[in-house]
Amino acid sequence: MRRSLGRLASAGIAITIGTAFVAATLLAGNVITRTTYDQVAAGLADSDLVVFDDNESLTDADVEAVRGVEGVVAADTQAMSYTELNHAGTSIFQGIVGTASDERLTPLEVADGAWPAKDSEIALPADVAERLGVSIGDVVASSRWVAGEPEIADDGSEMYGGEEVVDKLTVTGLVDDPYAAYGAMGGAAVVAQQTLAQWRADEAGPGTEPTAGSVVVALDPSADADAVDEVRAALAAAVPAATDVTTTEEYAEKSVASMSGGQDIIFLVFVMTFAAVALVVAGLVIANTFQVLVAQRARTLALLRCVGATTGQLYRSVLLEAAILGTVASVVGIVLGSALVQAGLMIAPAFDLGVPLPQAITLSWPVFVAPLAVGIVVTLVAALTPALAAARVAPLAALRPSDAPTLQKGAGRVRAVFAVLATVGGLAVLGLGVVLGLRGTIDLGLLAAVGGGTVSLIGVIVGSVFWLPKVTAGIGRLVGSTGPSARLAAANTLRNPRRTAATSTALLIGVTLVGMMTTGAASARVSMDNELDARYPVDLEVASTTYDDDGQQAAVPSVVTNAVDGVPGLRGVTEVTSVTATTADEDGPVVPAIAVAPDALRAVVNTPDELGDLRPGTLVVPDQVATSYGLEGLDEIELKGPGGTTTLDVVGSDVQYAWAFMVPEDLAAIYPDLRPNLVWAGVADGEDVAGTVAAVQDAVSTTDEVVEVTGAVVERNSFQQVIDVILGIVVGLLAVAVLIALIGVANTLSLSVIERTRESAMLRAIGLSKGQLRATLAIEGMLIAGVGAVLGVLLGLLYGWAGAATALSVMGEVPLVVPWTDIALVLGVALVAGLVASVVPARAAVRTHPVAALAAE
Repeated sequence: MRRSLGRLASAGIAITIGTAFVAATLLAGNVITRTTYDQVAAGLADSDLVVFDDNESLTDADVEAVRGVEGVVAADTQAMSYTELNHAGTSIFQGIVGTASDERLTPLEVADGAWPAKDSEIALPADVAERLGVSIGDVVASSRWVAGEPEIADDGSEMYGGEEVVDKLTVTGLVDDPYAAYGAMGGAAVVAQQTLAQWRADEAGPGTEPTAGSVVVALDPSADADAVDEVRAALAAAVPAATDVTTTEEYAEKSVASMSGGQDIIFLVFVMTFAAVALVVAGLVIANTFQVLVAQRARTLALLRCVGATTGQLYRSVLLEAAILGTVASVVGIVLGSALVQAGLMIAPAFDLGVPLPQAITLSWPVFVAPLAVGIVVTLVAALTPALAAARVAPLAALRPSDAPTLQKGAGRVRAVFAVLATVGGLAVLGLGVVLGLRGTIDLGLLAAVGGGTVSLIGVIVGSVFWLPKVTAGIGRLVGSTGPSARLAAANTLRNPRRTAATSTALLIGVTLVGMMTTGAASARVSMDNELDARYPVDLEVASTTYDDDGQQAAVPSVVTNAVDGVPGLRGVTEVTSVTATTADEDGPVVPAIAVAPDALRAVVNTPDELGDLRPGTLVVPDQVATSYGLEGLDEIELKGPGGTTTLDVVGSDVQYAWAFMVPEDLAAIYPDLRPNLVWAGVADGEDVAGTVAAVQDAVSTTDEVVEVTGAVVERNSFQQVIDVILGIVVGLLAVAVLIALIGVANTLSLSVIERTRESAMLRAIGLSKGQLRATLAIEGMLIAGVGAVLGVLLGLLYGWAGAATALSVMGEVPLVVPWTDIALVLGVALVAGLVASVVPARAAVRTHPVAALAAE
């Protein structure tokens, strides 16, 4: 090992980078999972446990019962109220939450000032304070509704009275919502906990106790897992009304799974799949590099046989050398991979990603054991066959020069059969995995897809010795007319099929990984964007906060629509009418519907193509509306209202909207006097989402009209930021994958050039110039690298789409998205890599005098 440091260094670098990639993939998967869960559970802050009730029937008595459980340090109801804030002629409809009994129970932070403590105090979001024109110490007016005793009308129906109450509140602080936990509601102001409790009681009215759906719980920070489980069991017993008691991580995991058809996509895709692929690809690169190294030392091993070394001694010495090299390089790789991910976490805050990234990596036993096992085991396996072959060759026969080793016929047939079976069988299993994924069996589907893809890639690599040199030589002949250097380069690719295949395979593996990840990431991004578009169909909604005598939402004043329409950064603004229509049959279902002109609707919704059937005389009914309101199987429906009845054709749709759609003319037939009560707007692509929503709120606040502005686009944008961070991490892994490919091709090409020192000297002796020798080696390297890169891109496209389709099929159709820019970059890098890897060793070859080179060995 001391005498072969140069050659061992090249193999060690490949092992180090391969194991670093595995470690970084595992660590990045942990970061991705943690980041996604933290974003989804942002509203739960740093609470330890959450008590849930699906019926939202938790009372103050339940909260006190939670606080009385041993081990509970603090507990608060997750509840929100609303009020109209007024100052200097500006009005804002604002969501209100209470102060937390423990700082771990609120996602909000005090940016300036202090939390409110008295009934007459309030803390405002900084942007709300700016729109109202107030600062700390100023007073704002809060107008809210206090319900009264129920009254019986003349027709016997029950009516609820009440009055508007105005409170004077002093601003004590400005709050920040760093992870947009209340982003969809335009932020949240804060009042004292007892103030919020009183407001909620006033809203409920006399004799009605306010209820909530969840209670967040903080435990002693020193509580271990057993203590948490004990408190969890005690909470379930103390609050019988609760349907579940979960940790915040379990809540996030369930939420992410609910968005993806019950599957934990984050774990399956970014941990299991990428880590598995990283293990396989890193192993192949390490094996290829070490096989070349050991094969080149066959003559040295044979010389040791001549001076008395036994077969067993040589065999064991090579394996021991491989074990030492694999162990040292793997440990270095683990440290390097961990350092790179930690450095990324330290740098990330400077880019203001808007998502809660952890401050430090979480080391676990798989992060250390998996890369170490890969480095050692694969290096040993790579050394096994060459060491065995070298030990079995007769010493004198092994010392004879061999210019162009060829495949033995028997071994060639076995190799060919194995390659065909592995390639065809692997692709068949890969296809089976995609089918299973499309049918919802994602776990088995991914297992089959990863396994089948791996086997097929091995088949391609094993069989490459038969066809890859011929393909390379064929392409070389096309450029052969440029001169003798190109013709020599094309001929050289056929002289040693093993060497050509080994050299090209190193880059093929790396490019396949790059192509797979870029294609999978691009396809996943489109699929996830489509899912977000479906879940958040409208970016912005402005709604009235009052209702008429029929229970329908009051009309939005035109001055509000005009104000919103004047905000820059919106791609469209339209008025729509929301109505709860009833069927002509008294026992029939109600239908929540939106009336809007088709062209105006398509200008503001995020899935315009899905509503192409909206026209006069039809009611477009999404599947979830049909299921929820008993409209399945209907071909037509008769609706009634104060203006009469109308019959509409029912057209089903798979869009994930909570309303049916009709045109305004059909609504006028049953509600002739109903006016638009909502304003919908879409944020243009590339615009600052938070800034645009704030601009809409600013514009509305100047109209002196009390309306509610909700921006689902803010929450949608938060999920997109999570996706962007995930893809950013994947891009970082791609950089490592490219580095693996470059090291692999540089190793194999450099060693092959050294191996051909006598050949180069012979060509020089018969008249080849230094420039022509350089050109020959450069063209050969670029041919081999280019063919490997093109094949790698094709395989990467196949594997990337198959993986994305298998993992994300529950979200809908996963299109094949070809990342042309990335492909062009990869091909360019591959050609440059082939050029550099060939030219640098060629400099040493041309410096040696032909006679001296021929005398070597």
